[in-house]
Amino acid sequence: MTTLLQLGEMPPYLQELFNSEYAFLVLLLVFVLEGAMLMYIMPSELIVPGAILLIGNTSRLFAPENLLIIGIAVLGATIGQCVLFMVAKRGGRDYLLGKRWFRISEERLDKFDGWFDRWGPIVVPLSNTMLFTRGMLTVPAGFSELDVRRFVVLSALGTLSFEIILAGLFVFSGRLL
Repeated sequence: MTTLLQLGEMPPYLQELFNSEYAFLVLLLVFVLEGAMLMYIMPSELIVPGAILLIGNTSRLFAPENLLIIGIAVLGATIGQCVLFMVAKRGGRDYLLGKRWFRISEERLDKFDGWFDRWGPIVVPLSNTMLFTRGMLTVPAGFSELDVRRFVVLSALGTLSFEIILAGLFVFSGRLL
C-alpha cells in the first residue's frame, strides 16, 4: 500500500503514537474536541481522511479499520456536540457569546438560529453533513426545547453521513491516482 504521506518522514514519537494501542483513543479525543467546536488547529474535513491514511486502509472503504475510524468519529463528535448542546441549554446565548473559546459571532449565530427556527430539528443532521456548517446548529438546538436524546440521534446521523462521504471520497480518489 502506497500512501501520499510517508510515515518515515514523521517524528519518531508521532510514528510510535500512530502505531500504538493509543492511536484510536487519541482519535476519539480529537473528535470530542471537534464536536464541541474546540478543534481550531485543523479542518474537521481532514481528520477522517488523515486517520485512514495513517492507521486505516486506503484501498477499501468498508475495511474493518476504516469502519472503526468512522465509528470513533461518530462517537467522539457526538459526545463533543452533546456537551456543547448541554452548555448552550444550561448557559444560554449570552453565556456562550461571552466565552473566549466560543468563536462564533453573534451575527453568525443569529443566522443559524434563523435556520433552526425555520426548519426545526431536521437541520441538525443536515448541517452535520454539510461542509462549513458542520455542528453549527448544535447551539441553536441547545437553546430550543429539543430533547437531548433526540439531539444525540440527529447529531450522530449527520456525523455518520458526513464521515462516510469523506472516507468514501478519500478512498475513491486514492484509486484514481
